[in-house]
Amino acid sequence: MGEQATGVPEGIDEAGAQSWFEAEVPGVELPLSFSKISGGRSNLTYVVRDAGGRAWALRRPPLGERLASAHDMGREHRIVSALATTAVPVPPVAGHCDDDSVIGAPFYVMDFVEGPILRSKEEAELFPDHGDRRLIGERVIDTLVDIHSVDPHSVGLGDLGKKHDYVARQLRRWHGQWEKSKTGEVALVDEVHDRLAARIPEQGAATLVHGDYRLDNMILSASGEVAAVVDWELCTLGDPLADVGMLLVYWGAEGDALMPLMEPATIAPGFPDRDQVKSRYAERSGRDLSEIDFYVALGLWKLAIILQGVHARFAAGQYGSGDDGQQFAEIVGRLAEAASEAERRLA
Repeated sequence: MGEQATGVPEGIDEAGAQSWFEAEVPGVELPLSFSKISGGRSNLTYVVRDAGGRAWALRRPPLGERLASAHDMGREHRIVSALATTAVPVPPVAGHCDDDSVIGAPFYVMDFVEGPILRSKEEAELFPDHGDRRLIGERVIDTLVDIHSVDPHSVGLGDLGKKHDYVARQLRRWHGQWEKSKTGEVALVDEVHDRLAARIPEQGAATLVHGDYRLDNMILSASGEVAAVVDWELCTLGDPLADVGMLLVYWGAEGDALMPLMEPATIAPGFPDRDQVKSRYAERSGRDLSEIDFYVALGLWKLAIILQGVHARFAAGQYGSGDDGQQFAEIVGRLAEAASEAERRLA
């Protein structure tokens, strides 16, 4: 992600934000400066810097109207705050505001964690040594095992979601989101939904699930350690294999015909391949991954709907002026096709 500094960016009320920081953040030195972080396609993230050089990350929903169940800043703030007491690396939280009148929407604020985010193959060159890349990949997997090892009740998140029928609920929820955000008919989205709903694997014990777990949703240290996992807006209680399936969707490899967003960092030499990801997770977690293709199909199908929602928000101007997000509309059908292929591998 990169900062876009062009005055006060859309989505920030400068006077309201300055007043909130002055009242809520000890030691803040006014005036503040604001810059939007590019790269995010759901909630908006801004870097806030004060006159003394301190920095924070401010998260708020997209501009304009939002689906009622999405972009809950209070919920995301609660999750990140609770995980601060665990082995899962998250940014320290500075505060939360649910008053729309302050900047135009609810928001929460975290300390800004400095470090690289590996979104692309090009950014993988920040770690040119193949051994370092292998270790980064292994840390991504091990951190997911840590997330799934958290006892939700012990950190106050036992009521974060229902503990049963997670996959069925995900299928209902995301199919509902599809109906609300689609701009045209893609019959295969509905067909894959029905096929997945008819063959849901037996669900194990519920754990915390991140919901969008991938390499570029974490900030690394200069040495390649995981400094912070971010973007917790889809976190709930559910089947941990759904996170593994989504991680595999994003874990691109050289020669892949479909790369949903861009050439990911994981196609660079040195990163573990998908089979190594699966075997390490299975070994570290003790979970059976024999039906992982179901969860890969679920992840591909869900990503198709997420990107359709991104396209709809671009079309409605909720990310500000400029890009119309057409590239996301074009990938939805291809993701539905890939989900169909993954589901058929289970037959």
